[in-house]
Amino acid sequence: MTELINQQQRIFSQILNLKVIKRDGRIVSFNYQKITQAILKAFQEVNPTLTEENTMLIEQLVDGVTEDIAKRYTDDIKIYEIQSIVEHHLLESHQPEIARAYIRYRTERDLERAEASNINFRIKALQAEEQQVVNENANKDSRVFNTQRDLTAGIVAKSIGLTMLPAHVANAHQKGQIHFHDLDYHPYAPMSNCSLIDFKSMFEKGFKIGNADVESPRSIQTATAQMAQIIANVASSQYGGTSANRVDEVLAPYAEINLKKHQAVAAEWIEDPAKQTEYAIARTKKDIYDAMQSLEYEINTLYTSQGQTPFTTLGFGLGTSWIEREIQRAILEVRIGGIGTERRTAIFPKLVFTLKRGINLEKQDPNYDLKQLAIECATKRMYPDVLMFDKIVELTGSFKVPMGCRSFLQGWKDVNGQEVNDGRMNLGVVTLNLPRIALESNGQMDTFWNLLDERLGIVADALVYRVKRVKEAKPENAPILYMYGAFGDRLQIEDKVDELFNNKRATVSLGYIGLYEVATCFYGPDWENNSEAKIFTLDILRQLKAKADALGEQHGYHFSVYSTPSESLTDRFCRMDYDLFGSVPDITDKEYYTNSFHYDVRKKPTPFEKLDFEKDYPAFCSGGFIHYCEYPNMRQNPKALEAVWDYAYDRVGYLGTNTPIDHCYECGFDGDFDATARGFQCPSCGNRNPATCDVVKRTCGYLGNPQQRPMVNGRHKEISARVKHMK
Repeated sequence: MTELINQQQRIFSQILNLKVIKRDGRIVSFNYQKITQAILKAFQEVNPTLTEENTMLIEQLVDGVTEDIAKRYTDDIKIYEIQSIVEHHLLESHQPEIARAYIRYRTERDLERAEASNINFRIKALQAEEQQVVNENANKDSRVFNTQRDLTAGIVAKSIGLTMLPAHVANAHQKGQIHFHDLDYHPYAPMSNCSLIDFKSMFEKGFKIGNADVESPRSIQTATAQMAQIIANVASSQYGGTSANRVDEVLAPYAEINLKKHQAVAAEWIEDPAKQTEYAIARTKKDIYDAMQSLEYEINTLYTSQGQTPFTTLGFGLGTSWIEREIQRAILEVRIGGIGTERRTAIFPKLVFTLKRGINLEKQDPNYDLKQLAIECATKRMYPDVLMFDKIVELTGSFKVPMGCRSFLQGWKDVNGQEVNDGRMNLGVVTLNLPRIALESNGQMDTFWNLLDERLGIVADALVYRVKRVKEAKPENAPILYMYGAFGDRLQIEDKVDELFNNKRATVSLGYIGLYEVATCFYGPDWENNSEAKIFTLDILRQLKAKADALGEQHGYHFSVYSTPSESLTDRFCRMDYDLFGSVPDITDKEYYTNSFHYDVRKKPTPFEKLDFEKDYPAFCSGGFIHYCEYPNMRQNPKALEAVWDYAYDRVGYLGTNTPIDHCYECGFDGDFDATARGFQCPSCGNRNPATCDVVKRTCGYLGNPQQRPMVNGRHKEISARVKHMK
């Protein structure tokens, strides 16, 4: 017996030092648990009900395979050699069906890897209207020609892009261990991601679009028209969202020009000075409203070259002059009024209203009335989301609105010591599949941390590659960005675009998904009130941040941890893990993974409990975050929403309001439409016709209309599972 134990210890010691050479060239430590998982999956394919006898046989097979490997290999072993040994032991154990299932599984994985870069195969999937292809982006209407053309071009770009990536990065992406975002644009083209457009300098200095040299606007109407054109051109030259920071303050000087024109007219035609002032102010207010209404219509009717409405965010709320206040008021009133003859809820732009103590937070503040209007707007149109000024400064180092829906720049100063926010950008996102690591760990905490470290190495290589590739762009590739002011400094045609990226001026994002599912693997589905479990999830983000900070110091770009707005990814990762691990209760059986650090959407904490639970996470993921609370219809109870906003002010930086605003034009129902397998329908009359109902849901950071533009199955399931946090 002693000799047998010593032999097993020698085997175990030997395989601990054994290295496995993967197909993509990576060298990783030998992990016998992966052999166990592969054999187990083969058994379950033949017989879903695992007997005690089968369990013992699997253990014997794994022991036999491991012992065989230890005898034959001392330094390293290729992955296909391991697979051959497994197949041999399955056949030797008189398990031909299990062996066939194992071989079939490996063949299918090889075929999937090949199909991912097979243009003909992917285009056939598009033509067959496979859901995960045509509904990957809920902002794209796959029925129209320009979107179909963009989807086709995206397939070509993805296929080529996969061959451009480092082999181990492409392999990890195809396996679902990581997600290299926006492969339909990058790395095929060296494009950048989200940005804060420098509208102020573009308006002041003028700019060029196409063949037109555009001068500084001489009215607020011209300024908003130029803003719409800039947004369209920027959105066509990058991927991701575009944001206008402090738009009320940026546009105010051009409304001042309107005021002066009206004052001149009034002085010519009206004798009474008081009447002159009254006339000029009234005309300027109308100009402001008309300009903001036009901007909303322009953005919602724009199509970029990518076949979608530009993902646009307007940030406002800090201006205190009467003109700045009037711009804020107009933005909110236009949104409350709706668009079109049916007064539907506008999907874009996303509105982000800033709360700040001393300006609008409390009753004695000068802009408190605008806070009340923002609350009314949120109860009727879901937007605006709210930023808490002091908390954003604490978390990110300076105040600014997010780029797109949630990506935050960090505080940064130029060589003159001046704080710069506008004109900065993100260089892309790579997201880590955290639930996969937890499932692979099989309950072993040490294994989890080792695997996390290994996967972070792959993500780091992917992010560094993103930076390297986007630096290969030339100013002439995207003149609106690099040469005409959208990215702030204006480069010459011979300059290097890296001048706008390096020294941490640009960010690049290490994304993650599924903290809820990770903790569920180790602590069960109701872990939110378990302090040990929460510390575990915070430690995960702490390790991600440590990795990002180290990369930033090494490479000179701001690597930030980012709570990925997982629209299609919440489906993709879960679907792939279901294929690997089967139906795992409260993890893969839900058919979706939980976004970032959010509380389980199926549970019913109060808004205050939810905020208290989530408030600790953004300190470790300041590159991107948002909190949501789910409400019933709040139109008759705006004070309740205000109470949540006020409670959140000193606790979180960024808060979204999710409240039912669906409307049926056939029966007049207002509220929450029912989620069905065929989409959303009116609970009163059963209407699901997009022409006669307006269904608006929070897709992730942005709103979406799933009747007009359907979403992937996982996102549909997640929205259906949400419960209200306030009765």
